[in-house]
Amino acid sequence: MSAGVAAVGGSERPGQVKMVEAVDQALRRREHLAVQAGTGTGKSLAYLVPSIRHAVSKGVTVVVSTATIALQQQLVDRDLPRLAGALEPLLGRELRYAILKGRRNYVCLNRMSVGAPEDPEEGLFDTAQVSTLGRQVQRLHEWAEKTETGDRDELVPGVSEQAWRQVAVSAKECLGGQRCPQAQSCFSELARAEAAEADVVVTNHAMLAIDALEEFQVLPEHDAVVIDEAHDLVDRVTSVASGELSANAVEAAARRAAKLVPDRTAERLKELAEDLRAALDEESAARLDVLPSHLGNTLAAVRDAAQACLTGLGPEPKDADPAVAGARRAAKSALDDVHGDAVRMLAAFEVPITERWEVVWLAKSFDGKWPPSLHVAPIAVGGLLRDALFRTRTTILTSATLTLGGSFEPLARQWGLPAPGGPVPSVPAARDGEAAEDDETPIIWSGLDVGSPFDYPRSGILYIARHLPQPGRDGLAKEVLAELKSLIEAAGGRTLGLFSSMRAARQAADELDIDYPVLCQGEDSTSQLVKQFAASPETCLFGTLSLWQGVDVPGPSLSLVVMDRIPFPRPDDPVASARQRMIDRRGGNGFMQVAAAQAALLLAQGSGRLLRSGSDKGVVAVLDSRLATRGYGSFLTGSLPPFWPTSDPEQVKAALKRLTAS
Repeated sequence: MSAGVAAVGGSERPGQVKMVEAVDQALRRREHLAVQAGTGTGKSLAYLVPSIRHAVSKGVTVVVSTATIALQQQLVDRDLPRLAGALEPLLGRELRYAILKGRRNYVCLNRMSVGAPEDPEEGLFDTAQVSTLGRQVQRLHEWAEKTETGDRDELVPGVSEQAWRQVAVSAKECLGGQRCPQAQSCFSELARAEAAEADVVVTNHAMLAIDALEEFQVLPEHDAVVIDEAHDLVDRVTSVASGELSANAVEAAARRAAKLVPDRTAERLKELAEDLRAALDEESAARLDVLPSHLGNTLAAVRDAAQACLTGLGPEPKDADPAVAGARRAAKSALDDVHGDAVRMLAAFEVPITERWEVVWLAKSFDGKWPPSLHVAPIAVGGLLRDALFRTRTTILTSATLTLGGSFEPLARQWGLPAPGGPVPSVPAARDGEAAEDDETPIIWSGLDVGSPFDYPRSGILYIARHLPQPGRDGLAKEVLAELKSLIEAAGGRTLGLFSSMRAARQAADELDIDYPVLCQGEDSTSQLVKQFAASPETCLFGTLSLWQGVDVPGPSLSLVVMDRIPFPRPDDPVASARQRMIDRRGGNGFMQVAAAQAALLLAQGSGRLLRSGSDKGVVAVLDSRLATRGYGSFLTGSLPPFWPTSDPEQVKAALKRLTAS
């Protein structure tokens, strides 16, 4: 451990050492471990060192999964290279590590050589759009001749999704190593080959979910998994396990198939795209507990027409030209998606509502920028995670936020783990997020909070504005705006405003009469806004959910974090509301297990933006009186770092003024 710390230029911390010992013990005993490691602990190093030792000594591979590209790149570009050099004398050989992403993240040389299939929306572009797309594709071709990895994230500046689709394929569209003429040079295959030989493979939660969901293997054989940013695991897995169906998707599949199946077969699917568009236009955006008959009939027709097109494609010719084979794979992939999603959506309504394990909803944009679409998602993913992950390999879960209300149990329940010290949960079907009755193998896990090196009570204040009116539905109240203004003026700017909606963030940016610059999310890329905010100490940055996590601005540019309200999920959120209903019907408290747990997680993540270094000081202000007056308030505040609490606005403003003057 000492060699690892020296390699990254740090010093050992008690919490870090405690975490190293716990991870090492869990790997040796093959027991699962959840570790909450507060900001400043150095958790990346604390799980990498024992993972490296385990991988090398046992001759196995350890997979490290993260939620963000930034952390993936940090591990591969900074932490692992330093550790490799420092640990080589102790390991007796060079450490092998690799990064692995989904196939669509890499340039496909075959698609570049034969060209992408006709884009179904090509006719919708105006001349300027076509010209811009052409320039971007040309730049991609030039870049592909120079890059060694073909990884999209290395392309700076980036390109539009439309342009990237011209040079990349999904796993379903890939011709495969036996058929593709570019297989020997394929960037994705080279990345997989490198990962197969690595001691440590860095990937993301989406890839972890795909490996669990698909029948084919996407990750190399591995003995253990470390899941960093584990607080985000359930949402990422749910997203990957979701399906989406729109009229545009059906039309796209029909166009892909048009040149490959009998004319009338594809034409029928194209006609049904219009029927689906009309059916979706008639319905309101909402969770669908009952499938309207006309929509159900249209979905069934789409399902059958997509199946007819798939049948019309027939078996893939072994001697097909690569361009033809590529077009065929693209068509089959699009048809498979349409058919599969229609089947899932119809199947969801074939069982009583009390027994459903999937939820279906209709989404529409308020401004009409994107077409109506049907979505389907699992109500819970605990069963999937338990069966595909916890029952197959040792798993370490870590994050700065894993205990909610002071307990690991809320997140453990979502992951499919039993209550600490309790039996594996037993409910009829594994697919509904719980354990199957016929599998009595115990799942052994433990939770450990190693704390943080920061002195939270001396460095930060938690201010709950108890005197303010409860939040309403008509935007920010004048009292809230006045309170926000007085806090910002006391702080001399230096404020990160975390709002529950873009409407509220925009209202605050537009209506606050202050002498400090205000940046609002949406005015530029989030990364650029954060850079501007960090570079100018008197600037304020307002935004919504993506700013609640991952913003790292140590130093004098940030001394006040303001949250306008408790970030409960919207009452009409289809997945959250379905989960609450499922838990309520089983005798549990759906509000606390879903809505309060999600709010606690976001509050903890948001308040974690304040102290990013040992010298930081400041205030976390929550402008929602319910945090002090409602019964669930103690659960929510128990999920936050142990700041010094107060509801006295004058005391807080005086502290901010002293901090600004220092």
